Amino acid sequence: MEIRPVLVGLRLLILLDRMSVIIVGGSPKDLNQGTKTSEALTGATAEASSMKCSFQGTPRLPAFSMDGDFTIGGVFLIHDKVQTVIYNYTTKPYPLMCTRSLDARNLHFSRTMIFAIKEINNSTKLLPGIKLGYQIYDTCASVTVASDVAFQLLNGQDPVFYKGSNCSQSGVVMAVIGDSTSTTSISLTRVIGSFNVPLVSHFATCACLSDKQQYPTFFRTIPSDQFQADALAKLVKHFGWTWIGAVRSDSDYGNYGMASFLAAAQREGICVEYSVSFFRTDPQSKIQRVADVIRSSTATVVVAFTASGDLRFLFEELAREPAPPRQWIGSEGWITDLNLVRYSFCAGAIGIAIQKSVIPGLREFLLDLSPTELTASSVLTEFWEDVFYCSLKQNSSLIKRVCDGTEDLKTLNNPYTDTSQLRSTNMVYKAVYAAARAIHNAVCQETSSTTLCDKDIRLESKQVLTELKKVNFTRNGYPVSFDANGDPVAFYELVNWQKSESGVIELVTVGYYDASLPKGQEFRINRNITWMDYKTKVPVSVCSESCSPGTRKVLQKGKPICCYDCIPCPEGEISNTTNSPDCFPCPSELWPNAQRDACFPKPVEFLSYDEVLAIILAAFSVSGACLAIITAAIFFHHRTTPIVRANNSELSFLLLFSLTLCFLCSLTFIGAPSDWSCMLRHTAFGITFVLCISCVLGKTVVVLMAFKATLPGSNVMKWFGPPQQRMTVVLFTFIQVVICTVWLLLSPPFPMKNLSTYKEKIILECALGSAVGFWAVLGYIGLLAVFCFVLAVLARKLPDNFNEAKLITFSMLIFCAVWLTFIPAYVSSPGKLTVAVEIFAILASSFGLILCIFAPKCFIILFQPEKNSRKSLMNK
Repeated sequence: MEIRPVLVGLRLLILLDRMSVIIVGGSPKDLNQGTKTSEALTGATAEASSMKCSFQGTPRLPAFSMDGDFTIGGVFLIHDKVQTVIYNYTTKPYPLMCTRSLDARNLHFSRTMIFAIKEINNSTKLLPGIKLGYQIYDTCASVTVASDVAFQLLNGQDPVFYKGSNCSQSGVVMAVIGDSTSTTSISLTRVIGSFNVPLVSHFATCACLSDKQQYPTFFRTIPSDQFQADALAKLVKHFGWTWIGAVRSDSDYGNYGMASFLAAAQREGICVEYSVSFFRTDPQSKIQRVADVIRSSTATVVVAFTASGDLRFLFEELAREPAPPRQWIGSEGWITDLNLVRYSFCAGAIGIAIQKSVIPGLREFLLDLSPTELTASSVLTEFWEDVFYCSLKQNSSLIKRVCDGTEDLKTLNNPYTDTSQLRSTNMVYKAVYAAARAIHNAVCQETSSTTLCDKDIRLESKQVLTELKKVNFTRNGYPVSFDANGDPVAFYELVNWQKSESGVIELVTVGYYDASLPKGQEFRINRNITWMDYKTKVPVSVCSESCSPGTRKVLQKGKPICCYDCIPCPEGEISNTTNSPDCFPCPSELWPNAQRDACFPKPVEFLSYDEVLAIILAAFSVSGACLAIITAAIFFHHRTTPIVRANNSELSFLLLFSLTLCFLCSLTFIGAPSDWSCMLRHTAFGITFVLCISCVLGKTVVVLMAFKATLPGSNVMKWFGPPQQRMTVVLFTFIQVVICTVWLLLSPPFPMKNLSTYKEKIILECALGSAVGFWAVLGYIGLLAVFCFVLAVLARKLPDNFNEAKLITFSMLIFCAVWLTFIPAYVSSPGKLTVAVEIFAILASSFGLILCIFAPKCFIILFQPEKNSRKSLMNK
């Protein structure tokens, strides 16, 4: 609630209507005219020295007062309501009066101030020989009354006073202790600050009061709400609550405090479903709307930055209609108020509280109220009559009985008598000692043995203000000092409402928040916490459940950042943290697991000997080599037979040798590629196949030339004898050797990891190095095969007994078909299947050659030996 413009008007109103003075004793007419004679001047001087100053308005009486050498003011919210007055502007306004709604807690504070001053007056170390007085006023929780009290403190209580020509009474109080709310403290410090009178508050926590440009004379013994807001945000974050409701008092305390908390919550990534405000004087309908918002919300955690007097009205409204369980998080303004624990729906509340302390002798002082004190103070009389429901006056009404003297404060369970957890009380106690220490430093001088104080010195409040900035002492083990903003070092206790074995709600300290510790270490919990409905499990309050690793957060349109959907990471990406905003790809050689929350090495794939396919291909390869060797052995054993001799036995043995190498070279394609295996598999394959085709080509040429040589006058065979056949085979093979050598020298094949064919695995394969070299090797083989096939076709109609043309034609047809099919299959086959296709092509073409060319001859040799004779061949 903004009060600054109101304060300006109030100042003028109070100055003019209530606290104005009138000067009496001299004639205004004489003073205006003046005389130039020395007699007239002397008379004027005499009259001026006898001017009398008096209050025009009615002085406000303090609730408690005592004279002393130096006076300290006190301002407390002893009553929480002020009477409503409608001015008719026909009579002089009187000071606003407080209604009968006494706040026992603030009465406790005001009596604590009296106790501290009595302790100081009895001390021989602090202000020895000097008596401190006090004037304690009641603000009735009203800004208007607070402003009135401020001027009363500045001018004193005497209705008539003499100050020569200067009627200013500033300096009557050296310092002021109070108030209990930030709003009234702002009003007070704006007024008394103009006269350099310091205000030391025990309970005004608004962060705005740390602004020394606006409030240069304000100090406090309670930490600023800025620290409390940070502590509350860390508390909420600590338990994983990201979706909360926020309730605040519609006052400077609530509005500034909640603004600080919301900023801190945003930094911690906490979202607020709703933020509502109210004040105790609001219409019941507004408080009911706030309660309905809390009931209908989805957030199970409610952070309440309110004064206890305000929150009581909200709790009463919530108690009318049971609401879903809510975990209440409280500010220091209400979390330690035992009057609120009776509301069962606040079970397990947790919040930030002022440090619990001990003040020796205070309880005895509070309980020791003599009849004289009771009758001398209207406030104490009211308190006594309220708590015991009796009257101290004999002629009281029949509603209340007359107090009979058996009433005992020790039997009461009341905020006034409660000294089990002196929290804010210690802030009052420290504030009084801080003001007294400042006065001590201003009027006393320390020597080696004694302390000398001058009570007759004319002490100005500005001196006290200067000394107050420097105070640094410890009282009852609790440090007292102020920083440049007038704030103390922030230290809070974390308080939890827990039910004892007897069923009574107790305030249990479960942790601490110390702003003096390094960042990240300020907040700690050292005891078990009881939650709403006194459960031990931490309640959950989130807009969306946490996204598990393997997913990422996607914000829901139009909603806060805490409301999101969890989307699985795309293929090849992972997220390994909870609530990850993004997924990131795995390194090139790693791949996500099934949950997509970790990267693992990709499985490496190659044609291994452990695989069934490799075993089958290796078996065929070895079988083919064995078949070639067996065929060679059969041919060697029957080398003298006509069928072997008739088909160029030398080329046949060379062909069988090359076929054996062809079968065996396919084994180099199986297993993990290496530098040597990659170079060997392609070159061995290319050279052995050329050797094989060269032998077939030689046999075909010999058949053709043999029949050409039978023509009259032909002399062709002398150019195609055994030496020429050997030279042809060597020449054709040498060309392939040259091609392979150039390939290996310029850009040889090498092992590589193929990461592109499959995303989820690595293919170990042999890179070609130079594709030109690879296709040159294949092209040369194909060229020889086509040439051989053409010659075989030309010789196919020659007599069957003297040539192999038909068999060679069929074998070359198979060879060409296999390798023509190989090219597209090789290009399109992925991974290890590429190697399998290449092995299959080698084995198929090799088996085609050996079966087509040698199988019929071996069959005759082994099973039809009668046909393996010259006579049989000639007959055919």
